[in-house]
Amino acid sequence: MRIAVIGPSGSGKTRLARELATALGIRHVEIDALHHGPNWESFGPGVLQERVAAATTGDGWVSDGTYHQMIGELVLERAETIAWLDLPARVVLWRLLRRTYVRKRDRTVLWHGNLEGPWREALRFLIWPALKRAFENRRKLPELFARHPHLRVYRLRSDRAVQGFVESFQTSAVKAAR
Repeated sequence: MRIAVIGPSGSGKTRLARELATALGIRHVEIDALHHGPNWESFGPGVLQERVAAATTGDGWVSDGTYHQMIGELVLERAETIAWLDLPARVVLWRLLRRTYVRKRDRTVLWHGNLEGPWREALRFLIWPALKRAFENRRKLPELFARHPHLRVYRLRSDRAVQGFVESFQTSAVKAAR
């Protein structure tokens, strides 16, 4: 099983990918961890593409994100299933603000020792782009998916839909284990 979870920052990609990986007993590919180096330095498109290619080889993975704007359609070409988190913008904004606040308050160490930066950076590089991407996704992703007819695309527009999606995989995993 090869699953890509897609959506803007704050939509719950990592949480969903972890839940699916646990339910299915497959590996979780956290693409942000492959992209961000120390001091928030990007490893660059070439290195990121190599890292993602290595991480998504074979069966049994679920990725959170695709970085298709940076590395092309590699993840989409390899995935079988897409979980598209298309939640309302107000939900994404609230989650992103809450996540950023908690990470800043708790000084949560992220990939390669990084910490959340100042609020102005969060607004400029995280929050505004996430909202913009949420609206762009609704227009651009259907066209992108149409170029990959092998994909099973699940457009999840609510927390209830996300939970139902997870439960369907949990049920499948239980049946397969019998």
